Amino acid sequence: MTSVPAARLDAAAEARALRFVLVTLFLNSVSFGIVIPVMPRLVMQLADVGIAEATAIGGMIAVTFALFQFVCSPVVGNLSDRFGRRPVLMLSLAGFAVDFLILALAPTLFWLFVARALTGIFGAINGPAQSVVADITAPQDRSRRYGLISAAFGIGFVLGPALGGVLGELGLRVPFYAATALAFANFLYGLFALPETLASDQRRRFDWRLANPIGALGIVRRLPGIGGVAAVYLLWQISSLIYPMLWSYYAADRYGWSPGIVGASLALVGLAMAGTQIFAAKRIIAVLGDRRAAMMGLASASAIMAALGWTDSGVVALLMIVPIGLQSLVHPCLTAMMTRRANASNQGEVQGFASAVMALGSIAAPLLYNPLHARFAGPNPPFALDGIAFFVAAALAVMALLVLTRLRPADQMPPTVTG
Repeated sequence: MTSVPAARLDAAAEARALRFVLVTLFLNSVSFGIVIPVMPRLVMQLADVGIAEATAIGGMIAVTFALFQFVCSPVVGNLSDRFGRRPVLMLSLAGFAVDFLILALAPTLFWLFVARALTGIFGAINGPAQSVVADITAPQDRSRRYGLISAAFGIGFVLGPALGGVLGELGLRVPFYAATALAFANFLYGLFALPETLASDQRRRFDWRLANPIGALGIVRRLPGIGGVAAVYLLWQISSLIYPMLWSYYAADRYGWSPGIVGASLALVGLAMAGTQIFAAKRIIAVLGDRRAAMMGLASASAIMAALGWTDSGVVALLMIVPIGLQSLVHPCLTAMMTRRANASNQGEVQGFASAVMALGSIAAPLLYNPLHARFAGPNPPFALDGIAFFVAAALAVMALLVLTRLRPADQMPPTVTG
């Protein structure tokens, strides 16, 4: 089951489309990262609470974002299959600019929840953006190009928090204004640079039965083999979110790291992942293929998570960052596997479904890891096991690996049923 556009763009237009997607996801990563250093202080200021209460509120804000993304991702994906990628992406980018402006001007805590809800709605941009790549890329080349997306995200993840820390010294709201400016500049760039990549004869009608998280599960019945990939997606998403959800608290508590060291460690993670994608991913995937490359990433990730749960040495933890880049193979390879189980007319639907699955993981992760760590690393734990959350994350990665070993390649799947 392969998917190629009915009428391919010329090479220059394809290059513009790919460049736009990479720039967009890079700037989105920077924009999200730029507000991380100051968000706790903003929550504390607006809610008039201490850091412990702010952490709990921040978790609920994260769940709000994930819930709205879970609901809206299939809608956005289906809209891009009906009206094309360009109008959906342009609307999302405009929404991002408004969202960050609301954060910059938020007078009360309520408006932070409103802004994060909007981020969840417009944050479904990943599905249409990845569909652009599927539209213009032959199936055998998708892993490499999705790897470039991961690299762009990783580089943005390095630069965003670092830039946010510097701008935060100038004022609590300055990083939010900077994120607004980046989103608006990205919108203007897309107006001039992004061509439409979905041919008109490949579009299909919008169907509310599929444009919702429950109805989207019908994709599993119509596209043989996609259910297994979705299961791996979900398990891996919950597992990998151990880092953004818990790392800053865990490293400070267990290793005694300062915020500066925590920030530097996250920057190193981003560099390791981007470096793997830029210098090694193409060769690894060429030799192993998508499924085995993803298996390598899952195996290394589970081992590293278990090591971080076991060690109480900050030096060992820093050394674990070096091979952590291998886990960046997982997402692009799974995305490529999923696109090959779809056809040209429903790539947006499939990507929207994938984004909804990932959003479901984003809901589960903070509800799992943060209370678990607080219970076992706090006072009067049932038994002493500070690293229990990382052991659970490692177990989820192993479960994803086991499911992946049982998946058949896309070319061995029965024909796709369209409807």
